[in-house]
Amino acid sequence: MAFNSNIPDIVIGRLPIYLRALNRLAQEGHEVTSSHELGKRLGISSAQIRKDLSHFGGFGKQGTGYQISYLEEKLRQVLQVNREWEVALVGVGDLGTAIAHYRGFADRGFHICCLFDNDPQKVGKKVGEGLVIQSIDDMPNVIKKNNIQIAMIAVNAEHAQEVADQLIAAGVRAILNYAPINLNVPEGVHVQYIDPVLHLQRMTFYLK
Repeated sequence: MAFNSNIPDIVIGRLPIYLRALNRLAQEGHEVTSSHELGKRLGISSAQIRKDLSHFGGFGKQGTGYQISYLEEKLRQVLQVNREWEVALVGVGDLGTAIAHYRGFADRGFHICCLFDNDPQKVGKKVGEGLVIQSIDDMPNVIKKNNIQIAMIAVNAEHAQEVADQLIAAGVRAILNYAPINLNVPEGVHVQYIDPVLHLQRMTFYLK
């Protein structure tokens, strides 16, 4: 499925939110929804939802709304999560271990297939559903051999850039970074950041 590459990233960022809401509606037994209903659930205007979806074609009919299963399928195609992506996780401390145990990836198109750490005492131990922690020294070869394009970084800030460089050199093109530092990456590599402290600091602005 090819689309205009000039679609704003903020639009792409809302698509998984729509997909999650559709999944919830389906679980509740709904078969049809509307931009108005989605907007009420998500706090996004119905006009914005219609505009976002219009970038990718017509998914509904005026007056009848959207078939939930059909729209779910199409958004999965757009986001390329109608397949399973293998993901490498680097850093198996408290946070990394929690991520490895999290069961919410599998049904959304992602499978953590390998774990890496630089602590010799952790290497060889099993985490989660039988995943064995491998040495970070083996990471480049494993990434290349398995053609892994997505990785998550859960290491200390001082090591994050070095890890990112190694991942990119091995072929990774998408990184979810939990380390509290911005990464320098070449064009064509996409990075998303998860730093709970930043979100907490943003919210405290509004507390009086």
